[in-house]
Amino acid sequence: MTAALKTAPDFVSRLVNGILAIKPLANFAKHQARQMMIKRAEKIGVFWTQEVEKLQARDWSTNLAKVENPQLCYPDYYVTSFHAYETGNLSWLAAFEVESAAHAVHAKIWQDAQAQGDGLRPAQGDRKLRQSYHEILISQISHQPEDILDLGCSVGMSTFALQAVYPDAKITGLDLSPYFLAVADYRSQQRQAKINWVHAAAESTGLPDASFNLVSIFLMCHELPQSATRQIFAEARRLLRPGGYLAIMDMNPKSEIYKKMAPYILTLLKSTEPYLDEYFTLDIEQALVEAGFQTPTITSNTHRHRTVIAQVSG
Repeated sequence: MTAALKTAPDFVSRLVNGILAIKPLANFAKHQARQMMIKRAEKIGVFWTQEVEKLQARDWSTNLAKVENPQLCYPDYYVTSFHAYETGNLSWLAAFEVESAAHAVHAKIWQDAQAQGDGLRPAQGDRKLRQSYHEILISQISHQPEDILDLGCSVGMSTFALQAVYPDAKITGLDLSPYFLAVADYRSQQRQAKINWVHAAAESTGLPDASFNLVSIFLMCHELPQSATRQIFAEARRLLRPGGYLAIMDMNPKSEIYKKMAPYILTLLKSTEPYLDEYFTLDIEQALVEAGFQTPTITSNTHRHRTVIAQVSG
């Protein structure tokens, strides 16, 4: 357990929260965060604008109709501003920019991951981040999972990465955004990949009990209030077979990077992540045990990320 866990934001965080409570300042921070990310992407050879324009030119009606559940009711925490988008993940622009944003945000996790040569290739930080997660999965999960659920799969980047590691597994990707899933479906067609895409809430999936050996959550928990996180852990427990695993890769609240982050940068970060304080103060070990898992292992896979693996008794 975490004896010295913070249960409330520190002074700097409270100061930043006060700034972001002023709407014009919050909007300015979101704009600055977005522009910073786009400039970083273009600088390392991720052609953000070109890729978005290419996706915008497509007719998405077929992909959307294929994956969307029109009867789905969205939880209140989801219908808010995320990542500098006023409508959060419920927009085409958010879906079209996910891949470029991931490459930009993760570009400098490893300094040696920067693209070399002519500078036209994108940095490899995102690929290496996923690889570091999967290496921990392989080392700590003894058997090959037959059925895998990727919760909060977004546009499928994490799902396709899991499929590359476990090519014989039956894989399901689940997300709340039909726009993200439409892009995921398109990408799976391009790859000729067989993935079952599900439009549902991670805390109430509607999937059968004990239907998976592995449930993976990649960079989603920091986007959730604690109440939703706890519900999702309970749902994952229901979905897992005896001996199955829940694996979570996300930001590490104990990282010195976040502790020493300049207030200006912290303001930009929190302007796009409304539940960051709740994530940073969550006792994730206790929450998993309360959900019915064994005490999890926690492994640092970068200087700012951690992998948490919890097993169901079996």
